[in-house]
Amino acid sequence: MATQKKPNVLFVLSVDTEEEWDWQTEFPQYNVQVENIQAIKTFQQECNYIGIRPTYFVDYPVVNNSKSAQVLKSIAEEEQCEIGAHLHPWCNPPMTEENDEFFSHVVNLPIELVEQKLVNLLGLLRSTFGKEIASFRTGRWGINAEIMNLLIKHDIKVDSSVYPFYSNNYFSCEGAPIEPYWPDLSDPLKAQYQQSSIYEIPVSVGFNHTQFALFNKIHKLSSTPLLSFLRAPGILWQLKLLRKIYLSPELASAKDMQTLIKVLLKRKSPIIHMNLHSSSLINLPYSNHPFTQQQILENMKKTISFLQEHANVTFCTISEAKKLLTQSEVTQ
Repeated sequence: MATQKKPNVLFVLSVDTEEEWDWQTEFPQYNVQVENIQAIKTFQQECNYIGIRPTYFVDYPVVNNSKSAQVLKSIAEEEQCEIGAHLHPWCNPPMTEENDEFFSHVVNLPIELVEQKLVNLLGLLRSTFGKEIASFRTGRWGINAEIMNLLIKHDIKVDSSVYPFYSNNYFSCEGAPIEPYWPDLSDPLKAQYQQSSIYEIPVSVGFNHTQFALFNKIHKLSSTPLLSFLRAPGILWQLKLLRKIYLSPELASAKDMQTLIKVLLKRKSPIIHMNLHSSSLINLPYSNHPFTQQQILENMKKTISFLQEHANVTFCTISEAKKLLTQSEVTQ
């Protein structure tokens, strides 16, 4: 019996490279702690051993600290990673008096203020690393037309601010494509293949069934106040009837991420996009993650090993993924 040919797939690991603090307290604006960045030295060695080419989305306090900036500069000089931009409004100048949950989401800020913050961030990143910064992710996710067009204005080629199937009181990514796409510049949650200025590469999120749209509807229904009160989401999870799975070793076990990968490969996804936060690389006393730092690394390694068993994997940064994916579009 002939063995089934393994599919080809790209793998991107993106790291929100940022300060650490207790998320239960107010958003830090000054004297921000970035000790976690020192752990990236060892983390990058692990990535080099596996073959992963991380994309570090770096925020202002990290690049503004000489010690943490030097850690990333030494890694970037080896050309084993990509440096992108990550905008945390609360600690990215110019500072404002507004500093609460609402204003922690970039999409809620006046676009003039977003541009000032973005210019400061990109200017410092570009001068520190001596190269163009072509990729971006908003802090706390979310994107709108104004911000997408602002990114184009400032030479960002790849965005990764879309978190599929996610919404909160301040923004929504519901309805966005789960695969990479050219976004409609009037509505970046829709695809528009007539523009080629900026590309969207969402992180991998899905369900333990291939019909994502259907099971997202069921998941939302089970999360309504009455069914949530009756613990429907937890019951469905425990019975493995419905699991919403994030491809993040901070949030999902290796087993659940392997389940998601099997489904993504069945759906013929061209890319597997895992993400985590740099603060997860140290054991924080106030971390709200269900896993320790060591467990997070083990979840990551076990998941990637599983992927390599089931697919021919090309490890790439997010800009390299954009190049490979858009080239394949042209040749098809």
